[in-house]
Amino acid sequence: MNKDVIYIDTEDDITEIIGKIKASKEKIVALVPPKRIGVLQSAVNLRLLSRAATNAGKNLVLVTNNKALMALTSASMIPVAKNLQSKPEIIQAEELEIDENEDIIDGSQLEVGDMIKISDSTKDDDITDVIKEVNIDGENEKPSIKKSKNEVKIPNFSSFRKKLAIGIVLVLGLAGFLVWAIIYAPSAKIIVTTSTSPAPVSATLKLGTIEETDVAKGIIRTISKQIKKDVSVSFDATGTKDLGNKATGTVSVTNCDSSSPITLAAGTIFVANSGERFINNNQAIIPGFSGSAKACQDTGVGAGTVDIGVTASSAGTSYNIPAKSFSIVGIKGYVYSSGSAMTGGTSKPSTVVTASDIQKANQLLIDLSSEDVKQQLIKQFTTDEIVIADSFTVTRAEAVSVPALDAEATTKAKLTSATTFTMLAIAKSEMQLYLKGVYAKQITDKQKVYDDGANDVKLSGLLKTDTSSTVNISTIGKIGPNISEEFIINLVKGKRYGDVQSTVGAVSGVSDVDVKFPYFWVTNVPSDSKKIEVQFILKNA
Repeated sequence: MNKDVIYIDTEDDITEIIGKIKASKEKIVALVPPKRIGVLQSAVNLRLLSRAATNAGKNLVLVTNNKALMALTSASMIPVAKNLQSKPEIIQAEELEIDENEDIIDGSQLEVGDMIKISDSTKDDDITDVIKEVNIDGENEKPSIKKSKNEVKIPNFSSFRKKLAIGIVLVLGLAGFLVWAIIYAPSAKIIVTTSTSPAPVSATLKLGTIEETDVAKGIIRTISKQIKKDVSVSFDATGTKDLGNKATGTVSVTNCDSSSPITLAAGTIFVANSGERFINNNQAIIPGFSGSAKACQDTGVGAGTVDIGVTASSAGTSYNIPAKSFSIVGIKGYVYSSGSAMTGGTSKPSTVVTASDIQKANQLLIDLSSEDVKQQLIKQFTTDEIVIADSFTVTRAEAVSVPALDAEATTKAKLTSATTFTMLAIAKSEMQLYLKGVYAKQITDKQKVYDDGANDVKLSGLLKTDTSSTVNISTIGKIGPNISEEFIINLVKGKRYGDVQSTVGAVSGVSDVDVKFPYFWVTNVPSDSKKIEVQFILKNA
């Protein structure tokens, strides 16, 4: 047969216990008292319990091994069991052995009898004869007082004061402890478990380096970090070139083609009739002819003439040529030129840097691993920032070769580029701002966001264009009932454990409630809100 077990609190009074017995739905009710039996130490209270159980049609059993309490139950005829599994039985009171002589009191054996004897024996005596005796010695008469056998002791007031002081300190200490234990120590932690549902978020956002985060426009602000450094590679020069001195001389130009001056720009090429090429160093203006064009062309009379300094296009002794006639590249008609002997050319075959060498070295620069720089950039961001790993970019300035193009390379050549490494991230505060705007469109007034998912955001699919960049974000938040800490605190103020569970447990969305008290004597939630802590636990989070 089923039984209902009722655990009695030390603070429960007899009416509360009777009420619990009557409220029980079982025929057998087992009462389990605390270590300090409290209200059950009264035989009258036990009889009241027995009568209440009988009137309610309940079979009452007391579960205890306290001998004093077991003895009290004999008068109320309440069955007793040592534990919930043992068989209950009614305790029989032990019969008292009676000694007939014990009822006779001999007054002479008591202290009060002794006092009567003393009073009787001394009542006719002169009190002065009992207390003192006078002796006469010579001329001087000095009374001599005999000490009584029952000499009165004088109290030690110093010891009394010390004990009194200790007692006062102990009383004050106890009072202070009670004040602390009753007023300051009580606190409570309410642990509320709520059920939540997932709230997925997925979107493609434009990364704004200047623009503010805007949910409507799909923009989220980013943070940029950079590292600037010169990146170099060494390479071998493969070109060959004569780096000796270039031959120089002059070319005389005659204009019989135009009556107007002819301008020859610097860098104009003069080609000797033997094929060597020479270049003028500076711009030259050839005056126009005067007189008859035919006379100028036949005899040179009236021609405009100028001498122009030229330098061989390449070094080498092969440009040391005697005086010859020259043609001018790009000039046609009756313009004649003849050069002096060219001298000063020397030969010095050398290894030089070619354009092909620089191109290959530039590819080596591009192929260099940048992983170490990428990791350095990632470390520059904090834990409050979400790094977009795919945003890592490398921007290189035009590479510079040392030695330069066509310059002699006596050792390894080096190609260097000023390089900028860049990476983007999104501050969690910006992500939370964006997610807050998204959830605001999804939840109702009776819901709130318990976890916005900002710590678990995944970034992918970075797409860069000349004008902007986009990235895909995805996360899952948690939405549950809109229960605030203030609401819970106002519900539980001053309530006991069971009342807190029943009150808070009835709130929609709450699946479990627990209360933690810091000390064993604290059984009620304080009325001071500052001493109540609320912790929410998300179920299925």
